Amino acid sequence: MAKYLIVGPSWVGDMVMAQSLFITLKQRDKEAIIDVIGPKWSSPILARMPEVRNAITLPTGHGEWGINTRRKLGHSLRTEHYDRAIVMPRSWKSALVPFFANIPQRVGFTGEQRFVLINERRKLDKNILNQTVKRFTSLGLPNELAYPPANTPYPVLHVDPENQKKLYQQHKLSNRPAIALMAGAEFGPSKQWPIAYFHELADRAIKAGYQIWVLGGPKDQTDGENIVKDLGQYAINLCGKTQLVDAIDLLAIAEKAVSNDSGLMHVAAAVGTEVHGIYGSTSELFTPPLTENKTIHNLHLECSPCFKRTCPLGHTNCQNKLTPEQVMEKLHLE
Repeated sequence: MAKYLIVGPSWVGDMVMAQSLFITLKQRDKEAIIDVIGPKWSSPILARMPEVRNAITLPTGHGEWGINTRRKLGHSLRTEHYDRAIVMPRSWKSALVPFFANIPQRVGFTGEQRFVLINERRKLDKNILNQTVKRFTSLGLPNELAYPPANTPYPVLHVDPENQKKLYQQHKLSNRPAIALMAGAEFGPSKQWPIAYFHELADRAIKAGYQIWVLGGPKDQTDGENIVKDLGQYAINLCGKTQLVDAIDLLAIAEKAVSNDSGLMHVAAAVGTEVHGIYGSTSELFTPPLTENKTIHNLHLECSPCFKRTCPLGHTNCQNKLTPEQVMEKLHLE
């Protein structure tokens, strides 16, 4: 039985995809104990992963060094006597806690001169490990099996039926089949399908007998209001009104989900919803929704994927030229 401390990623979608690593570790050792360090927001989502024993909050903000905080946390974890640490991010600071915790084996990709902090440094071959999930999963395998991993299991998040009932009552949701829309793009506007297009899709879906749930965080509230504007009782803006775990449970009920390449798209995939992923500046070859039940919408223009936060050419044609009609045709709303 091995005892692991894993330093998890800092983005929602990446944390969902990290479950593929946790599942891999459990497949190789059913008795493995897995604790995961992550931002405060990640604790509830890690609680929905049965492979994880403890979610450990790192009390620093995104981008903060917090060396003293990391030292204190590392020292406090020494009594756990972990056998192995897996450091998923490539930054120098992310490797500090396992080092201060005196964990004997500390594996991670080579990056930022982590020669002492990481004592099993793996080469990141981007041609072989050509997807985020393959990179994550490879860190849980012996070196000879890691390039590439033969199997990358899909994430499967636990769903809470009691919370689902509560959410239906709290938000007065209809019994119509639901389509969830996720219009947020934390990365930047180059990943965002136009709000007017989401609105048009929502209008058509409601006329076809669906209810619309717009999901997202507080930053997405205005966009959510513009999507549901003048669409009546079956269009509900839930942006900023639900927690991340609520989004898990709502997406598990939704019949379909239409999403930019975002964290919530990966949540939808992990609960079995039919996912319609919209790509332009990013690529489904690198970060696909990890489900067989998916449709990818991507115009594959000559200038994409550029992986830029804003369109370097100033037109964002990869999003603007993907019409609502093209997406709705694949949604089969009739």
